[in-house]
Formats: sequence, C-alpha cells, structure tokens
Amino acid sequence: MILTVIGARPQFVKAAVVSRALKDFNIEEIIIHTGQHYDKEMSDIFWEELDLPKPQKNLMVGSGLHGAQTAQIITKLEKEMLDIRPQALLVYGDTNSTLAGAIVASKLNIKVIHVEAGLRSFNRTMPEEINRIITDCVSEILFCSSEEGVKQLEREGIVTNVFNVGDVMYDALNAYGPIAKNKIKLEEVLPFEYEPYILATIHRPSNTDSSFNLEGIISAFRELPYKIVWPLHPRNRESITRFNIPENVFIILPASYLEMQVLLQSCTKVCTDSGGLQKEAYWSKKPCITLRDDTEWVETLSGNWNMLTGPNRTKIVNAVRTKVELNTWKELYGDGKASVRIASILKNLI
Repeated sequence: MILTVIGARPQFVKAAVVSRALKDFNIEEIIIHTGQHYDKEMSDIFWEELDLPKPQKNLMVGSGLHGAQTAQIITKLEKEMLDIRPQALLVYGDTNSTLAGAIVASKLNIKVIHVEAGLRSFNRTMPEEINRIITDCVSEILFCSSEEGVKQLEREGIVTNVFNVGDVMYDALNAYGPIAKNKIKLEEVLPFEYEPYILATIHRPSNTDSSFNLEGIISAFRELPYKIVWPLHPRNRESITRFNIPENVFIILPASYLEMQVLLQSCTKVCTDSGGLQKEAYWSKKPCITLRDDTEWVETLSGNWNMLTGPNRTKIVNAVRTKVELNTWKELYGDGKASVRIASILKNLI
C-alpha cells in the first residue's frame, strides 16, 4: 500500500492522474492532505473538479513560516504514518509538504517515491530548491520529467531506481483540457469582452513580499499593449492594495484548474513566476515570460518560448515584444503517459 502526501494545488492536479493510474494497476493508495493550501479557492474546488479520491485525513496545518509549517506537518504526519505503516510514501514536487513527508518516511525506514525528481534551478535562496535536493537525497524511487533530471541526479551520485517517465502535468493537461473546454465558457471567467490578453500569475514571496519587485512587474504591465488577466493568490490580497493598478490589469479571484485551462488556451502570452504554468504554457504553445531569474524547466528556454526576466520592467516589456517562431516548438517532457509508466514501475518494485 502507498501513502500519498499532498498539500498544494499543483500536487492535487498531479495526484488526480497518478491516483487513477494506481487504481488501474490495482495498487492500494491512501491520501493525506496536509492542508498547506487550505481554503476553498485554493483546495476544495480542485478536489471537486478533478474527482480526486477523498483524503483519509486533512492535517489542516494552514499557512505560516517555512520552518514552523514544515515542523507542524512532520509532527502530525509521523503519527499518521505510524498508524498506517505504508510500504512506501509518494510525494510530488518541491513544497514543504513534500519535504516533511520525505523526512518522516526516511526516519521510519519507509521507502520514499519522488515524482518530479532531479529538477534544479541552482538558486538555493528559493525554499523549493532546498526541498527538492533533500527529498531526492532520501528517496529510493525517483521519477524524472526529462532526461535532464536523470543526468542531474547522476551528477549528484543518485543512479539507482531513477526513471525518466515524462511529466504527469502533461497527462493532466491532456485529460482535463477537453473537459475544461466543454464545461466552462471563456466569457464566464474573462472579465471583459474578448480581445488579445496576457494571463499573469504572481505568487513567489521573492516578488510579492518585495515592494520594489512588485512595482517593477506592475510598471511593466502598465506599458504593455495588452489587457492582463491576473488571478490573485489569497495571500497577496493585502499587499496588492499598496499599488496603483493600471487600467489594463484585471484582477480576478483565484481560478480553479479548469478555469485556468480555459484562460490559458485563449490567451496570447503568459507572465508568471510559477513553475507549473511555465510547462503548461509551453505545451499549449503560448510564449511564457517568467518573472524570475532562473527556472527549473530549462528545456523550455529554447526558441524564446520561455524568457527569464526577473521583476525587471524593461526586460519584461522587451520579452513580451519578442516574436516566437512556431516552427521552433518541439515535444518536451514525454508523451502524456507518465502516470501509466509510474504505476507500472511501482507495480513491479513494490
């Protein structure tokens, strides 16, 4: 039996497709939700839309400082793991829930399975980078999204039970994209009558907790000849009140996964500091401007499909103006069958 620990909305999406594959391969799974993303806009609606199996428990840790939040998850999760005694623990990505789960399982001599292993931005000031490195170090089964992840783990001396399976987010995009198109009309989520627009998401503390950085991004938006649709992360509602929002920027409530798919498929370009949206933009053939100085998804930088600008006003404006040639696009991160490969490998290994 596998225990899956998730706590943030990108992990809900990944788990939706992997859990379905585990079920198809008759692998028993129990899910625990840490409550890292805890309100309806960031959590509940994802479970409803994606038809995720109900979690056995919600640890309800909520938000907080990184150390305190991680410690809470470790403390609460250890008790659950001692009761459940799974054969293995499955974690996704690079959140505090991922790190906490990996630490608890490794202390209890329970195998750790890491999906999205081997990713590196090489920026250790990002908490996510530390979470990735430590989780990979204690994992016994590592599933990479690309060959670059496999090579990075090899450089770090991790070579056993490392598999390039592709990216489960691609599975989700293929599975839920058509559902989104049939279920949700663009006019239901777009706050104006259609015209070319940019989809923006900004949630990294390095941007949202810095008035200087956020001002640089908003100033760039003011100069762009596009309307900007910005689904606002709940934790940023207060900080955004300090700024004069340009008339071409439309702030909306957090979008559900299906709503985001509809907005993504109809937009002209994407401006984001998210990791997952960089990939989704690439798969959807939407040029992406990443409001960071680095990315863990280095393959997307080819052909200017993804451009790194940081929060620099001039760089953002120039990147949006840069033309991207469609013939430079190529398949990245597998063929949309990563979850099936993961389940098949786990069936043989566990």
